[in-house]
Amino acid sequence: MKIAIIGAGMAGLSCAQALSDAGHAVQVLDKGRGPGGRMSTRRIETPQGQVSFDHGAQFFTVRDPEFAARAAAWQAAGVAAPWPAAGPEALVGVPGMNAPIRAMAEALDVSWQARVDAIARDGEAWRLSGEGFAPFSAEAVVVATPSEQAAVLLASIAPDMAAQAAAIVSEPCWTMMAAFAEPLSLTADVLRQDGPLAWAARNSAKPGRTGPEAWVVQASPAWSRDHLEEGADTVAQALLAALAEAHGQPLPETLSLQAHRWRYARATAQGGAPLWSGQMQIGACGDWLAGARVEAAWRSGHDLAAAILAAS
Repeated sequence: MKIAIIGAGMAGLSCAQALSDAGHAVQVLDKGRGPGGRMSTRRIETPQGQVSFDHGAQFFTVRDPEFAARAAAWQAAGVAAPWPAAGPEALVGVPGMNAPIRAMAEALDVSWQARVDAIARDGEAWRLSGEGFAPFSAEAVVVATPSEQAAVLLASIAPDMAAQAAAIVSEPCWTMMAAFAEPLSLTADVLRQDGPLAWAARNSAKPGRTGPEAWVVQASPAWSRDHLEEGADTVAQALLAALAEAHGQPLPETLSLQAHRWRYARATAQGGAPLWSGQMQIGACGDWLAGARVEAAWRSGHDLAAAILAAS
């Protein structure tokens, strides 16, 4: 069976991997420029060399036995490692947070910069069209995007699924990325606070990182909502000031300073099953159904693949 999966984040690739392993022809499409999604890593050139920032998910943990096996395989392959600064069970991608996603995508047929705008009936199949790819038909479709985007794609073809997606609100997150000419005097590699600075991490202290001192600051959902439409430069300066306050003294010279707005950063649902209609051959998975954790996204995609295989 030819199956199209929209979204090459953790949920979409988990589903694609299981379906491909079972012998199905799987085509994954993602509007991004490369692997990562909300596990992205941004690399920036500075006068002191290249620096990387994990500006989405900061780490992940393992509870589920099947996901534990997958995480162990990533560690054995050298694309994940423990990061004790975030907690005794925290793992990160190596050399960037997107490394596990990249490893999964390399084994699959993934089209990047391919934005799906419409899904429509094409006889007994589904026809997908949009930008960055030639329209094609597939026997089944999986939507593995944030809930807000899933609601739009599913509205005209699966209104019940679209309504479930529309009912889930994702929290936004402004993220600041700063590289410094000298190390900060903070002894801790991770800070957790209230207010604009909800999370700050010395990204350069994570396993496998190189380059100058690098910090990632993520604002709280409330602060991010209040400043959602402000310019990135303004937000970057505000979060840099919050880091300076936590530092307790003037910060070193900045080599690079950027901000990134995650409009759909963190889903608010917990523990829901993926959606699948065997009659229509269409479904949805993602952390907006299962919970705002990397493991939950992987589990959602894996469980949807199991449902598709059981019905095929």
